[in-house]
This record gives sequence, C-alpha cells and structure tokens, in this order.
Amino acid sequence: MLDDNTIKDLKNLARRIRFDIIKMTYMAGSGHPGGSLSIADILTVLYFKHLRHKPDQPNWVDRDRVILSKGHACPALYALLAESGYYPRDEMWTLRKLGSRLQGHPALDKGLPGIEVSTGSLGQGLSIAVGMAIAFKHLDLVERNIYAILGDGEIQEGQVWEAAMSAGHYHLDNLIAIVDNNDLQIDGFVCDVMNIHPIADKFSAFNWYPIVVDGHDLNALDDALQKAKKVKGMPVAIIAKTIKGKGVSFMENEAEWHGKAPNKELALKAVAELGFNPQALDEDIR
Repeated sequence: MLDDNTIKDLKNLARRIRFDIIKMTYMAGSGHPGGSLSIADILTVLYFKHLRHKPDQPNWVDRDRVILSKGHACPALYALLAESGYYPRDEMWTLRKLGSRLQGHPALDKGLPGIEVSTGSLGQGLSIAVGMAIAFKHLDLVERNIYAILGDGEIQEGQVWEAAMSAGHYHLDNLIAIVDNNDLQIDGFVCDVMNIHPIADKFSAFNWYPIVVDGHDLNALDDALQKAKKVKGMPVAIIAKTIKGKGVSFMENEAEWHGKAPNKELALKAVAELGFNPQALDEDIR
C-alpha cells in the first residue's frame, strides 16, 4: 500500500504526463493522444516505483526492459523518459518533427535514451519481449524483468498468442505483460471489431498468471506489479482496465481520439481540465 504522500506525488506526476501528451500532440499536429492518456498511470507507477533502471546510465547492463508494443502511444513513454531524466524536457516538443529523436513510433536507431527497440507494427512487441526473457532466464542466467505494454486491440493479432504460448511453455517468470484494456481501437469498440474477451481466461489458458486491475488506481497498480514480480514458474499478464483518453473529458471513451491531435482550442480546454494554466501550452511547466 502506497502512503498518502507517495500517492499525491504519483498523481501529480501522472497529471504532468497527461499535460505533456496533450502539448506534444498539439505541437506536432498529429499523434495518438487517446491510448497515450490511458497508460499514463500505468507507466508512472512502473517507472517510479518498480522499474530497475538508471536514467544517467541508460545502457546499464542490469536494467529491466520496457517494450512498448503499442508503439503509437509513445507520447506517454517519451514523457515518462523525460520526467525520469533520460533526456531534456525541451526535446519533447520536437515530437514527429523531421530529424527528431522522438518519432511517431519509438525508433531505436534515432538514439533516444531509454528506447529498447523499434515498435509500432502491432503484434510484434510481445515476441520481442519473449526473446529477451528467454535470453536472460535460460542463456545469461540473470535476474532482469521484461515489461511488455500491449493494447487490447493489438491482441487481436495472432502473433501475440504464438508469443504467449512460447512464454508459457518456457516458464518465463521474468516476463510481465501489461494489457491496456480500454476497449477501444481506431475503428471503434474492440468487441465490435474482433472481440478479445475474456482476456484473463485466454492468458490463463496459455499458462500465464493473470491479474485484473483498475489501470487508473495507483495503489492497485502498485499491488499488481509487486505481486507479478513474486510469481514463479510462469509469466504474468496484468489486464489493466482503463479509459481511452483518461483525464480529458471530450477524449474519454471516444475512438476518434485514437489518432487525432487536438487543435489550439481543444488543447487549451484539455490543459485547463488537467489543472494547468492555458499559457503552459506556450511555455514549459517546470
């Protein structure tokens, strides 16, 4: 259980992450705010409470790995990396600009510290994570955790379940998949496009340990991640129930904000809802 001061600090941090997502996509004029906002709380708890990493040594050999399989949600990851100290905050506002290290999907070859692999071709991230987990557990014999962040629309891809079958077969208890279960994808509700429920039962059938959690409850996320790291003999799937566009009323539960940036008027409204001075759109908030 997190103490009150920690909860307060994490809530404020997640609020700043959401501000950064809005400002980045607004300034870029493109991007994916909906699914970035939905994972802000998940990444905040992961990076600031559980991840074994050293931002001043991004290539530290004993670091945990984070694979953002749903690579279109990279504004959330970029914001967390900046908040953690991997690179200067001012660089966030170059999102999707020509020559920027902050591309529209994470790009390893751009050299941004904290990016482990290029992602965004949906369905591939879990396979990459499985490969890393096998290497660490069965070849290198080292204790490092691999966290794979997947979208719920993404798990409609067959490759996800081939990877899940492999992870269960090889008893990869150093692998933790986190499914951002906001029930929306670019074309609408996942249940209408291709129903993926019951998610927990599916992972269980592939010899995973499933944990269903409120993806916006910081205490619940902390508990789930603590529990996941203690599971032995099988990988863990945290199914985080979230709201697409969380924190911005006109974006919440609206599929249209999967891949559309706010204009100036709506960005100002979003920033105000998040509790920031609208002038912050034109200046840093620190």
